[in-house]
Amino acid sequence: MRAPTRAPAPAPTVTNGTIDVLVVDDDFMVTRVHRTFVERVAPFRVVGTAGTAGEAVAAVDALRPDLVLLDLYLPDGFGLDVIPRLRTAGHDCDVMAITAAREADAVRGAVRHGVVDYLLKPFEYEDLRSRLERYAEQRGRLLTTVVRGQADVDRVLAGAFTAAPGTTPLPKGLSVETADLVERTLRAADGTLSAAECAAATGVSRVSARRYLEHFHATGSAEVSLRYGAAGRPERRYHWRG
Repeated sequence: MRAPTRAPAPAPTVTNGTIDVLVVDDDFMVTRVHRTFVERVAPFRVVGTAGTAGEAVAAVDALRPDLVLLDLYLPDGFGLDVIPRLRTAGHDCDVMAITAAREADAVRGAVRHGVVDYLLKPFEYEDLRSRLERYAEQRGRLLTTVVRGQADVDRVLAGAFTAAPGTTPLPKGLSVETADLVERTLRAADGTLSAAECAAATGVSRVSARRYLEHFHATGSAEVSLRYGAAGRPERRYHWRG
């Protein structure tokens, strides 16, 4: 069993603007990768790691992180059961689930426990980066908003929840027509599609196809799996959810 690792004592978040993160995963190699990913995104820094539910609770007690990246399959219990233990102990840190658990019950349970996001393994750096940046933006809004009336509350809540798939505005440079074309192609695929295959089927460039596919993935409309070949980087393959 690994003991929680401790970084040098952090300065208070309110003064230096950092967001302190605890990484919880029972696989030390995965923990190392997640730590590397997190520390590439400002203003996040990893202040510790834990490999079990018990270690996670002890590490939060000792390190007082702002955000916990929580695996759900832990050797001494289900990860979501850690959250009520933290609340009972008086900790108000946010929790982002990072897990291979695809069961609907797990997702519903995560929502009931108030997780700020739910990221499925396997994923790439960009998948985590976009979610961390969104979390930092929302957290900053919550910390700085002065509530004078209902309109202020509505603005905060509007930024705190992600729009449902299909309702999120397209990023700059993406068109509705091409998005519809890529969506129809992905829906009609027998299995999964790579960006290159999507480009060939739609007539758009591979780079453009990947941008639309990544948009659907970021909004939760599409899932991503990795296909490993004999050499080189794994190929990202996309599947329309539902």
